[in-house]
Amino acid sequence: MNVPEYALELLLAYDGQTHYLVSGYFLKLDVRVVEKSELVPHGIAYSLTLHDPDDTRILGFDNAHPVPHPGGLFIKPKVEADHWHRTRDDDGRPYDFVSVEQLLEDFFTEAERTLQEQDVAFDFVEDKED
Repeated sequence: MNVPEYALELLLAYDGQTHYLVSGYFLKLDVRVVEKSELVPHGIAYSLTLHDPDDTRILGFDNAHPVPHPGGLFIKPKVEADHWHRTRDDDGRPYDFVSVEQLLEDFFTEAERTLQEQDVAFDFVEDKED
């Protein structure tokens, strides 16, 4: 899978960013280029996470490891390591990496949904770079 240069630059610009919300929750984004492989065919290692004020991850999109594929015997499991954790206790479910833009849209949409479910405003107060 080839990721356009402009899209890679867009995603890499988020590397090391932490976006703090008024509520004390925060979004942490880590991205780096890696060698393409069967597990990471796009060559991007990423971890996009939402944390509560106590620093507990409550949502995450990453490709640090493969996750079990839900389904029956006749459904071929994914080889790629892309997955997401919908809740703090979710071991992960496969994520179909389509594009950088879709990954960012999915992450920010899910972060906002997760906070809305907890009646937490999605209002940013500060951005920091590691």
